[in-house]
Amino acid sequence: MPMFRKLAALGLIAATMIGAAPPDAVRPPITGISHLAVYATDMAASDHFYRVVLGARKGADPEDPAGVRYYFSPRQFVEVLPAPKDHGPSMLAHVGYITADAAKLRAWLTVRGVRDLTPVQRGQGGDQWFGGRDPEGNQVQFVQPGSAATAAEKGAISGRIIHVGHVVHDRAKQDGFYRTLLGFRPYWFGAFHADKVDWVSQQLPDGRDWLEYMMVGEGSDVTLDKVDARQLGVLNHLSLGVVNMQAAVTTLYRENRLSSRHDGPQMGLDGKWQANFYDPDGTRVELMEFKPATKPCCSPFTAESPDP
Repeated sequence: MPMFRKLAALGLIAATMIGAAPPDAVRPPITGISHLAVYATDMAASDHFYRVVLGARKGADPEDPAGVRYYFSPRQFVEVLPAPKDHGPSMLAHVGYITADAAKLRAWLTVRGVRDLTPVQRGQGGDQWFGGRDPEGNQVQFVQPGSAATAAEKGAISGRIIHVGHVVHDRAKQDGFYRTLLGFRPYWFGAFHADKVDWVSQQLPDGRDWLEYMMVGEGSDVTLDKVDARQLGVLNHLSLGVVNMQAAVTTLYRENRLSSRHDGPQMGLDGKWQANFYDPDGTRVELMEFKPATKPCCSPFTAESPDP
């Protein structure tokens, strides 16, 4: 065997022995949104919002015994955590994405120079996950679900989280992680004014859910002096997909579930009907129709919309 082939073979064996993927290994699929984790100052009030208003199923949190999961389906949920004393103005804890293989994805990221990843953990329900941070310091988790079921939980206003959004200051820096490294794909971008960019949406590499950059600072309508606790609650959010907005909101009214702050329905600039609800600490939960009802402003969609 030629010397260079021997060296390549030894490198592959060494990578396997230390649990890392070879540099040319295929990235394990990243297929959807797993969850949004938020802090709460009043766990009982948050319980009423997520369990009663939105109809999610309450469950134990295998990651943090003090936390609670609110399931919209067996694979998608909101994780509510007691707010630490030093949490600051933002109530966002982390964002979770679904992967087909948590251990292999962690190894793939490690080989590509991503540091400070947590070990892969396993919950009693079979979930496996690990965490890290994106370039702006947002905590990110990758979750391999223990359940293959995707049906909506009984009573939930929606069984499908279709996107999450959080504050972004430096689009290019974040693109280096989400687009260049992980393979997120452009979906849509828009703004209130033609010379600005306020929202940049990109679908996950192997699914139709998406991440929405909520742009702040230079080039956005949201200047840094506007980014207070209330504004952060609007920007850091998740979106639940509904087939028909009128039917969804009518259900909430009919069942007297609208005891919290809310606004809409209204037509979004992306051409989709939406309505906004806010948990007791101001985190926004957006109901949004899966497909646009009219032509979007600013830019066309460059990928297919999520399925119901």
